[in-house]
Amino acid sequence: MTIKTATPDHPIEAGIARRWSPYAWADRPVSESDLVSLFEAARWAPSSYNEQPWRWLVARREDPAAFAKLLSTLVETNQAWTRHAPVLAVGVTVHTFSRNGRPNKACQHDLGLAAATLTWEATARGLHVHQMIGIQPERVRELYAVPEEAEPLTGLAIGYAGDPASLPEPLRERDLAPRARKPLGELVFEDRWGNGARFLAR
Repeated sequence: MTIKTATPDHPIEAGIARRWSPYAWADRPVSESDLVSLFEAARWAPSSYNEQPWRWLVARREDPAAFAKLLSTLVETNQAWTRHAPVLAVGVTVHTFSRNGRPNKACQHDLGLAAATLTWEATARGLHVHQMIGIQPERVRELYAVPEEAEPLTGLAIGYAGDPASLPEPLRERDLAPRARKPLGELVFEDRWGNGARFLAR
């Protein structure tokens, strides 16, 4: 297994530094108890008005038919490597508030928070999550009878990191490449757009 701990410029929680998104997966199932805890963690993510506008479609490789069904909703390039993951999921947003039927502009943001919370729980358990936007939303809608007020948005592969040597290029290079991020000065502004916040230099 490849270890890709981040080298942050400032102190962060160790689990965040350990989190990364592999393409190679070990041939090892995720236990039901771990899987339940991942989605329990996601359940406790914050959301606008506590609406919890996320839903999950999940399939495990132990159930070949269910797994093939969910796998078929990913774009072809993602199917090539996710077929080896032990668990696949699709995150779906419900884009109206249940209490009044009005549009929930925060639904995608909140799905992201839930997916992030799921990912931190996975990292704490020695698991990895690789999130992807490359799904076929209309195929998800058709195969799973997703209602109109909901939108299939993202895919997740969940499991244990495997050997990058099993991957074709360039996926192998991606799995082996050091983790990198833009500097904070390009991301956190003060006074006006593009001005790096002054506290970053202290």
